[in-house]
Amino acid sequence: MSDANKNIDEITGVETTGHVWDGIQELNNPLPRWWLWIFYATVVFAIGYVIYYPAIPLIEDATSGISGYSSRANVEADLQAAADANAGLVARIAETDVGDIADDAELQRFATAGGASAYKVYCSQCHGSGAQGAEAQGYPNLNDDAWLWGGTVEDIYTTIAHGVRYEQDEDTRFSEMPAFGRDGILSGDEIKALAHYVRSLSNLEHNGELAASAATLFADNCAACHGEDGTGMREVGAPNLADAVWHYGQETSQLIAQIRNPKHGVMPAWYDRLGDVEVKRLAVYIHSLGGGE
Repeated sequence: MSDANKNIDEITGVETTGHVWDGIQELNNPLPRWWLWIFYATVVFAIGYVIYYPAIPLIEDATSGISGYSSRANVEADLQAAADANAGLVARIAETDVGDIADDAELQRFATAGGASAYKVYCSQCHGSGAQGAEAQGYPNLNDDAWLWGGTVEDIYTTIAHGVRYEQDEDTRFSEMPAFGRDGILSGDEIKALAHYVRSLSNLEHNGELAASAATLFADNCAACHGEDGTGMREVGAPNLADAVWHYGQETSQLIAQIRNPKHGVMPAWYDRLGDVEVKRLAVYIHSLGGGE
């Protein structure tokens, strides 16, 4: 364009591009040369990166690049190296009865560490990150010494391996409390009296007259599983009603609801999913939390 045809901005003295938006003219200021060279360098670098490293996603994979680098392959190699290093200890756990692992200090440490990791993946969602459980949902606290099915490491192993009320496993722990109200076994007044009797077993505030009237009801309907003194029966997974641990709450209304139409929790069986070694490690870890017997 000849100088005569150039459009020069009067204020800056800079040539314009000829573009105008709402009366605003665009100045034709060229980019700095240093900026252009840096831009060109980034383009060259990007092309080299795509050629050298994995970069372009495909349908099921990605271009591998001439370097052959793979962070996933590196992680898999590290995991395999760790597995190889621990293979001897894993084999020893497989060969050792779960009750005898504590006799070997090295094996105990290895099993506890592995069980802690497995717990975070498979158990913490229900029992909590600190294994404290959740009373409102009926998930038991694994730190105390109140065990429905026994707290020895062997008992814990069996519970983890076969689950609780997990019908897909024929060896699952199974117990079921009758629905005394829903099925018409007891009247509403009888259930209310029973709730007060149960509260009396653990010295909670209760109506003494109602509690006394329900002693025979408890003996006839509850003692067969919970025991004459209400301290539970692990053979059938019946909880202790005379301690301070409650799976679904200790309030009178909560006890009435549980007697009328009981909740029954379900725990999956983990043996087929995790295998013998991992279940042993979980059992050892949970037993180590302090509540194990």
